[in-house]
Amino acid sequence: MRTIGVGLVGLGTVGSGVVEILRAHSEDFSRRAGVDIELVRVADRDPLRGQALNLPEGVFVTDAAEVISDERVDIVIELIGGTNAAKVVVLAALNAGKSVVTANKALMASSGQEVMDAAAKAGVDIMFEASVGGGIPIIGPLKHSLVSNEILSVMGIVNGTTNYMLTRMADDGLDYESALAEAQAKGFAEADPTADVDGHDAAAKIAILASIAFNSRVTVDRVPVEGIRGIKPIDIAYAAEMGYAIKLMAIARRESDGIDIRVHPTMIPVAHPLASVSGVYNAIYVTGDAVGETMFFGEGAGSLPAASAVVGDVIEVARHIRSSCLNLVGCTCNEHLPLRDLSQLETGYFIRFAVADRPGVLAAVASKFGDHGVSIASVIQKRVCESGDAEIVYVTHRAAEGAVRDALADIGQLDVVTEVAAVIRVEDL
Repeated sequence: MRTIGVGLVGLGTVGSGVVEILRAHSEDFSRRAGVDIELVRVADRDPLRGQALNLPEGVFVTDAAEVISDERVDIVIELIGGTNAAKVVVLAALNAGKSVVTANKALMASSGQEVMDAAAKAGVDIMFEASVGGGIPIIGPLKHSLVSNEILSVMGIVNGTTNYMLTRMADDGLDYESALAEAQAKGFAEADPTADVDGHDAAAKIAILASIAFNSRVTVDRVPVEGIRGIKPIDIAYAAEMGYAIKLMAIARRESDGIDIRVHPTMIPVAHPLASVSGVYNAIYVTGDAVGETMFFGEGAGSLPAASAVVGDVIEVARHIRSSCLNLVGCTCNEHLPLRDLSQLETGYFIRFAVADRPGVLAAVASKFGDHGVSIASVIQKRVCESGDAEIVYVTHRAAEGAVRDALADIGQLDVVTEVAAVIRVEDL
């Protein structure tokens, strides 16, 4: 059995997890998976990271080019992240005839076509299971186990930081700032949390999933995104009272006129399985025409969960090398479906206003909704704010996004309306 040489670029959280798994289980892989794998080269710009892992002498280098040029390396693992240096490493490795395993969601969501074309041209594998859902297997099932289905929708909770924050806000009444500070203190959120709390991390992941599920290339820059900065404890309380939970949802659906794709805070029924996904856990809900509804659940981040997916890909590539069948499943984005504009969306809406506490306000606001064909399902008025304004919540029946936005623009001009305080979409999944 030929030993498959592996080179690793990037010794951050996931990279160190990969070293740990290979160190603990590499001897088992020949028995369990029929391949013999050896970590022969590791690169990181920080020598201290290599020293901390006690790598064998001669394995650690500071230049990724030495990993790519090493003739013993059959598979390059890219774990440096980002879309600049990482892209250079990935394309260089592929062009050198090395298969690549990456966890880089940003790269695959923005330049996936270029990367997969380079792999096909070189006749090698590119695998990226860890780019979505950490240790949750989802890309493999979409490409293999569920390939007999027409996938109707793929949606879920794919960012652990925001899910942890919303869980703490729901369970313990924390406001956004307190929940974020706690997430940062526990290491669940970065010092700059923008990618997580503004939804960009989730957008990259749903772009990848939609591309695979619907066989049509979706890039992250085409995904409408809203984050959780505007969510208040009072919104979560209203949602709970109405039988909903608020989650940052990444949603992609196949529609008759294209792909409906978006990321935003969403009220979902508490009876739905996704509503009970709490803390840093992720869950991805897939509906196929034959299999029906399925859900993939687990830890979406962390050193060992993500490393588990990376090493799983390495073993699969090693099997392909051993049997001389590389690039079996390349790019399948051949349908070229259009993306629907967000204004075409039809769903329910939760809308919270601060208004003057005087007669006629309800009628004035309702009239503007009616002018734009937006039907009201319920109205709640419970409290007067410290400013003296009243708080009114409207929940609409299904309505077009464009009509709702036009109505809110008109309502915002009413002298009795102080603020449109919250607009949250409601999905009766």
